[in-house]
Amino acid sequence: MSRRVVRQSKFRHVFGQAMKADQCYEDIRVSKVTWDSSFCAVNPKFVAIIVESGGGGAFLVLQLAKTGRVDKNHPLVCGHTAPVLDIDWCPHNDNVVASGSEDCTVMVWQIPDHVALRSITDPIVVLEGHSKRVGIISWHPTARNILLSAGSDNMIIIWNVGTGEPLITLDDLHSDLIYNVCWNRNGSLICTTCKDKKVRVIDPREQRIIAKNFDEPIALQEMDTSNGVLLPFYDPDTNIVYLCGKGDSSIRYFEITDEAPFVHYISTFSSKEPQRGMGFMTKRGLDVSRCEIARFFKLHERKCEPITMTVPRKSDLFQDDLYPDTQGPEAALDPEEWMSGKNADPILISLKDGYIPPKNRELKFAKKNILDNKPPLGPRRSYSTCESNFSRVTMEELMDEIKSLKVIVQSQERRITELENKLSKFTNGTA
Repeated sequence: MSRRVVRQSKFRHVFGQAMKADQCYEDIRVSKVTWDSSFCAVNPKFVAIIVESGGGGAFLVLQLAKTGRVDKNHPLVCGHTAPVLDIDWCPHNDNVVASGSEDCTVMVWQIPDHVALRSITDPIVVLEGHSKRVGIISWHPTARNILLSAGSDNMIIIWNVGTGEPLITLDDLHSDLIYNVCWNRNGSLICTTCKDKKVRVIDPREQRIIAKNFDEPIALQEMDTSNGVLLPFYDPDTNIVYLCGKGDSSIRYFEITDEAPFVHYISTFSSKEPQRGMGFMTKRGLDVSRCEIARFFKLHERKCEPITMTVPRKSDLFQDDLYPDTQGPEAALDPEEWMSGKNADPILISLKDGYIPPKNRELKFAKKNILDNKPPLGPRRSYSTCESNFSRVTMEELMDEIKSLKVIVQSQERRITELENKLSKFTNGTA
């Protein structure tokens, strides 16, 4: 008798599990715009969701730990004049998010750590250069302040967000609508899919296609799914690809290896309700004590439901084989270095002791570099810069300042009273 040989893999028994109801985000009016983006972006601090909004476009930002029912009057991020189509958190600053819209603009926003008391309507910068709607937003993985946008004008623009200027414009490499764009790991190349049914690998700095013929795939996987759009998420630390069908109710995941047959089906997580969008947590935001290797944020019609992917292990010790050093929040390059042709891999961090997100980094910026943390050069500041910085001061800092001012006022009142008493003695001739 022949025995079936089972492929050995530490991820063979990965299983998905939906969070309980009290760990979901309820009463959210998820956007009904017919666009193929994920409609959700998450990081270790926040979950952002594109929502229905009258009179323009908006998205909702919630603190990750603030689960439960969302107040119907919860502040929004709203500055676009048409629906928001895509959002993406900056990998080098957890308080900065970018959005693309049907109004043909890209906006970059600063999100405070505390709960905003009113809607955020003033972006850090508005990037204008597309002639049609902007449906794809993607930050550079290793270079600070570099942002890519792609629009229905078949054009890709790479921006220096720090100066608000376009660095590279790719306007003649695609003959039809661009479906998706992604960076490689060190940000030296981009890969695009297009309505003309071609996949292109592009060197953006040389502005040329370096690979386009993909007639013979190295692996072919039949998918039992509807005609909805597949949202792929790849984890370079585990070499696992997750495929989430928009309008589907399943997450299928596969392990990628260097040897044939290259693609190995692991399992499928299924639920009853279809997903309208999906957010994918960066590795820094996972719970390593529970052997969690991935977490999704599934959008329903009125809620966002976290789904965890876990490797079953009995030990409570840190599992080094599941968590190699992963990409941290520090940028490896400045925009000028990247534009000069320099490449750098992500700066890695260990998750052995867990990850605690840093506090909000205030944007004290000079005109030249908006997202830099360095203070402006020279003593002079324009009123608009001061006003912009003041509006971003945290609530805690304001309360501390009010308390200190109150102490000063009280001490001055006591001193004034003492002086008045002394003065009255002089005027009455008693001194």
